Amino acid sequence: MAIHGYDPEITALLVIDPYNDFISEGGKIWPRLQAVAEANGCVPHMLQVLTAARNSRIRVFYAMHHRYRPGDYEGWKYIAPIQKAAWKRKSFEFGTWGGEIRAEFQPLPGETIVAEHWCSSGFANTDLDLELKKHGIHQLIVIGLVAHTCVEATVRYAAELGYDVTVVRDATADYTEEAMHAALDVNMPNYANAIVSTAEIVGSIAAMRPTLVETAGFD
Repeated sequence: MAIHGYDPEITALLVIDPYNDFISEGGKIWPRLQAVAEANGCVPHMLQVLTAARNSRIRVFYAMHHRYRPGDYEGWKYIAPIQKAAWKRKSFEFGTWGGEIRAEFQPLPGETIVAEHWCSSGFANTDLDLELKKHGIHQLIVIGLVAHTCVEATVRYAAELGYDVTVVRDATADYTEEAMHAALDVNMPNYANAIVSTAEIVGSIAAMRPTLVETAGFD
């Protein structure tokens, strides 16, 4: 898919689930992602895209998975398999290191953390769509974890809501190369307007006309 231009007035970077449990040594889920994430440089690429967006004054939003708390899911009549797994592992447990955003990805003042999502989509039962619309956002650049679950679910939902979506293929990871292929090469091309590399997106962001960068609103 060909990359296209990005206007910081209407573009946001969406960072999905940069928790220690996912992307830090010692995280509960890191061992399952490590091989794929290290092979494609996922974490440094995520940081590279985030830095480029900040330097170009593109707004940054964080879509974070629900952090486990005692009592979660108890009494629920219907629990999705992915929620059962989170319950069993106490994924991203609130008040623990694993449930914190990795240090390099900590939001800066003015960046938005939306309500935590309970399943996979960053939009479902959260205020993400409202926050984006309130800031006049129409284009999304998406990075984060995991490709075939939260990233794909969020991209699909974004397309349903009418957003123009770009996915950065080497700034995400999955448990296997097969899952990465299914998400990035089979499923998401139906919903994302562009699926690009970190080098491509950073180059496109850097090439934005200076006048656009200078006038991007951050009030």
